[in-house]
Amino acid sequence: MTKRIAIVGAGISGLATAHYLRRGLSAAALGADLVILESDRVPGGTMRTVREDGFFIEWGPNGFLANKPHTLDLVRELGMEARLQRSSDSARRRYVFVRGRLRRMPETPFSFLASDLLTLPGRLRVLAEPFAPPPPAGKDESVAEFASRRLGAEAMEKLIEPMTAGVFAGDPDKLSLGSCFPRIRELESRYGGLIKAMLSLRWERRMGRASAVGPDGRPKEMSAGPGGALTSFDNGVAVLIEALAGKLSSGLRLNAVVESIARRDGRWVLSVQDRDRRAEESADAVVLACPAHAASRIVGRLDPALADELGLIPYVPVAVAALGYDAASLRRPLDGFGFLVPRTEGRRILGALWDSSVFPGRAPQGRALVRVMVGGARQPALARQREENILALAREELALTMGLRAEPVLAKVFAHERAIPQYPVGHAEALGRIDGLVRAHQGLHLNSNAYLGIGLNDCVLRSRLAAERVLRDLAGPAAMLQ
Repeated sequence: MTKRIAIVGAGISGLATAHYLRRGLSAAALGADLVILESDRVPGGTMRTVREDGFFIEWGPNGFLANKPHTLDLVRELGMEARLQRSSDSARRRYVFVRGRLRRMPETPFSFLASDLLTLPGRLRVLAEPFAPPPPAGKDESVAEFASRRLGAEAMEKLIEPMTAGVFAGDPDKLSLGSCFPRIRELESRYGGLIKAMLSLRWERRMGRASAVGPDGRPKEMSAGPGGALTSFDNGVAVLIEALAGKLSSGLRLNAVVESIARRDGRWVLSVQDRDRRAEESADAVVLACPAHAASRIVGRLDPALADELGLIPYVPVAVAALGYDAASLRRPLDGFGFLVPRTEGRRILGALWDSSVFPGRAPQGRALVRVMVGGARQPALARQREENILALAREELALTMGLRAEPVLAKVFAHERAIPQYPVGHAEALGRIDGLVRAHQGLHLNSNAYLGIGLNDCVLRSRLAAERVLRDLAGPAAMLQ
């Protein structure tokens, strides 16, 4: 009998898993059918690009960092290198709204010393980082606890807190450092501190020494920070989704809501609401490549304990207000990536991205595109307002932070009730419990950004590893990806 694999969810995790499964099945000469069941009318999840009046507007993420190979490898396999688009040099400039105005975030030790982003005592405290106490033994430290211990309270509030809001839209007092930023925890453990790590990494790079090995067996990037050039595609991130979905179209079914799964006669049976009819799909392996809350609902009858654990993974709401302007109406040049706002400033936005300055072609000639982020863990109720209220709020905040009071030529809102999964203190322990429960169900697999990384590179890597696990389960070690 031909094996059958069902993937629930056609976001980047589901599509990439299907791609790697198809590649692995072909390499191992295994016959198997793939079906991808997506509840929405279009694939991609939040990786969508809206194209309107010459603007290219991202629903959610606007690219990936090229310091890791995972997405670039996938792009090469798809033959899409020519469509890659590197961010502009000006995108390296980033700003923080502190003490009533935008201040450039320092990029070098010298510029940090000269910057007024932190007060003089705050800068001196950062310079004392090599003498910070070690982490408490056996404790899953929060991001805020780590930053305060190593860098001081001021750096935590003006640098680390807004960075955490920019990446996770999260609260550093609640998020786990080890789960959210594992590379930082590893650097402290290996080198004894961040400044020592940066100096050591620079020396190791100069001497040509290899760095540590990651979960995929490759050397890790030698960087203490996010690093790498932000990279996207000529017509937005949807280009990648469209390429994957196009190659997998024969097995992709949209508007197909998986309501539950069960085990019957040694196979998995999925109950599917497919447009206006209910049907059952059988499979030998199932990959739940959907958000944790959706996976929780699907396994509710199969395993209530697993459903409870999955349901406890928190998400935060985020609304994105996209505003297009005539470039001549801007009070200041959009000469960077954008800006973040620390919570201590008391503003109503997390920050803004200057998309038309980050990637060329995001706005028509003579126009500019700004995306404003609202809500998150800091002020979730603001993301749940009516669209007109979110737009009004965004414009008021841009006037206060950027002096931008012009009438926009384009205004759109994308509201995401469950935008970004959070990795709170204790997340690693929760994943251990989830993994133990999943192992009791032969052929059931989980793969989404709710578990081990929210970035595009993380999702692509975890999808390849998930595909390997499925193939091992179905056909043994000989079916592992080459």
